[in-house]
Amino acid sequence: MATTTTASTGAASYGDCVAALRTSLSFLESSVSTLGTGVADFPRLVNVLKSVRHYELIPQPTLVAAEASLRGEIGPAITTLLDRADAHIARVERRIDALKARSELQQGRLLHDSPSTPTSTSATASKRKPGSGSGGGSMNPERIAVEAKLKTRQREALQYSVERLELEVLQKERELKKRLDAAA
Repeated sequence: MATTTTASTGAASYGDCVAALRTSLSFLESSVSTLGTGVADFPRLVNVLKSVRHYELIPQPTLVAAEASLRGEIGPAITTLLDRADAHIARVERRIDALKARSELQQGRLLHDSPSTPTSTSATASKRKPGSGSGGGSMNPERIAVEAKLKTRQREALQYSVERLELEVLQKERELKKRLDAAA
């Protein structure tokens, strides 16, 4: 009987071992399937994440030739653009000069117009005084002062006219130079 109990205990322990082995096997199969699902996308990820670095050494003469070629291609375009920019800047400067001359001319006109009103009133007043006077002599000090003011204002008006004409001449010269430059 002792051999039967030992055999039954041995069979039970073998049965427990087999059951434990089967449980381990099922866990292992479950782990393999989970790992297989997780790793299934690895080939695609390897290609996506692969970084390939290329280092090529270029000889100095090839580099110089490429630089010269690039200069040859881009150089004329850059020169053309710079010439256009210079021409535009010159055009704008001429326009600024013309506007300054016009502004000075207009300021001169405004300055001339404001004194002309008092000049005309003083001129009419001076013309009235001698006729309305009580027959005083031609050497009346008030009359001499009024005539002096009148002559001063006339001289200022003439100076303004000369300046205005000089500015007009300058403006015409600029326009002529501009037309000649445009024609050339």
